[in-house]
Amino acid sequence: MVTTIAPSRGGDALELSRANGDLLVLTHIYTSTLVLGIGALFGMLQGFSRANWIVMPAWFDYYRMLTAHGVLMALVFTTFFITGFFTYSVYHTIPRVRSTRLGWIGYCVMLVGTVMAAVAILDGSASVLYTFYAPLKASPLFYFGATLLVAGTWFVAADVFLNVAWFKKQHPNERIPLPAFIAACTLTMWIIATLGVVAEMGLLIPWSLGWTSGIDVGLTRMFFWYFGHPLVYFWIMAAYAIWYTVVPATFGGRIFSDGLTRLAFVMLLLLSTPVGLHHQFLDPGISAGWKWLHTVTTYGVVIPSFMTAFAIFATFELAARKAGRRGFVNVVRWLPWKDPVFAGPALGMILFIFGGFGGIVNNSYSMDVLVHNTMWIVGHFHITVGGPAALTFIGATYGLVPALTGRTLFAPRLALIQVYTWFVGMAIMSTSMHWAGLLGSPRRTADVSYFGAQGAATWHPQMVGAAVGGTIIALSVVMFIIVATGTFLTDRSAQVRPAFTFATTNEDALETPAVLDRLGRWGVLAFALAVLAYAGPVTQQIQAHAYLAPGMRTW
Repeated sequence: MVTTIAPSRGGDALELSRANGDLLVLTHIYTSTLVLGIGALFGMLQGFSRANWIVMPAWFDYYRMLTAHGVLMALVFTTFFITGFFTYSVYHTIPRVRSTRLGWIGYCVMLVGTVMAAVAILDGSASVLYTFYAPLKASPLFYFGATLLVAGTWFVAADVFLNVAWFKKQHPNERIPLPAFIAACTLTMWIIATLGVVAEMGLLIPWSLGWTSGIDVGLTRMFFWYFGHPLVYFWIMAAYAIWYTVVPATFGGRIFSDGLTRLAFVMLLLLSTPVGLHHQFLDPGISAGWKWLHTVTTYGVVIPSFMTAFAIFATFELAARKAGRRGFVNVVRWLPWKDPVFAGPALGMILFIFGGFGGIVNNSYSMDVLVHNTMWIVGHFHITVGGPAALTFIGATYGLVPALTGRTLFAPRLALIQVYTWFVGMAIMSTSMHWAGLLGSPRRTADVSYFGAQGAATWHPQMVGAAVGGTIIALSVVMFIIVATGTFLTDRSAQVRPAFTFATTNEDALETPAVLDRLGRWGVLAFALAVLAYAGPVTQQIQAHAYLAPGMRTW
């Protein structure tokens, strides 16, 4: 376990404080589990619809289902898990007698926002997809709900920042514990990124209430993608946190380098936000120069990902060598593939290799033109969130829940089968989607057959493949819910409380430079880079003639 600092007050008070924190984290975990189950059901139905196996009824049409799936999986499931995990990371590496009030306020605000948005989606008044920019217009209830979901995360971030600030005040000459540093670094990026949502809601909410006659569509798209692509790095940075600090502990390994890890996260903090315009390659009103700049910064994010790949694989090899195993095949075979806490993140790493290459394609203008708004894009973000993020979060849950409840994992063999089943289903579904995109299959269309057009028949087999893969994933989610709820409900208290530990740093690693621990300075620099990257495009958009859209419903 990571080195901790002795508590400043009595041990009983610290234990009570930690127990309150564990309850908060457990609530986050089970909320994300529930959302994952509902979102997976909607995803499976989408696959059936696009394979022409079912026809969605008028009372729950395709676009309503698509919006519910996207919002629940991309925004709600990931956000509840990540904020819960980072709360755990800070509470268990900065031991102090603390109040969990801010954390509970954040959770409740997130939950209220989620319920509000879900009601608007399910009653048919917000089928605007998870990319909720104009001209599609939703009920004000949806926009207020999305705002509260984001606002709740700010309370969680404030709780994390206050704990880190307390640590620095009490221990000015010591490095912030690595898990807590990663949590604060990621949430700093998140706060900067969500400023785009704040700006967009400043346009969308008055528009939805009828206070304005129209809205600048281009400006809402720009504000959304200012936030939309950093959202991906929010998932990835949380997955990286588990890869760096939790995965090595499953096989007795050590973190390759504390300094390299902090440098990778600082680079992600700096480069995650000024990249969004590569989602708008085909949008008018944005000069080629700004698009080129965002292309360069997007390629820059590849560097910390390569650093992460090197560090994680080095961790594998160093631990295997200490165990007397050498050679690539022997190292791979030595790893604990029968432990779902390891296998989930490790299988996610494999999927992310392909997701990363797909991202490079999307960021290349000449190639992006070919795949823009096709099923290729859907396959890409599924293998990104459904691969490294979801599988890693699921694997971590198998370690967190026993540690938080004091119970042994229910049906561990089923848990192992579940992560491998997810991997197979995601590989089938994402490959089919990529292939269909190359054949020209559009995304976001309820009738993928184009009313029987001959050309559309060429991608029907791939739609069937995607439906098969989606069904396998849905079955995998059922297994996950059985294990997670079974662990909580069954009376299987462990004789020794299961531990969810963070790995220590390799004793041979170089000392971490103090500058890498200056999160406040790096946060200011990250904000400045975001302003520099968007000040010009936003100014151009505002100065251009605005063709205000009154809003529309296509459902």
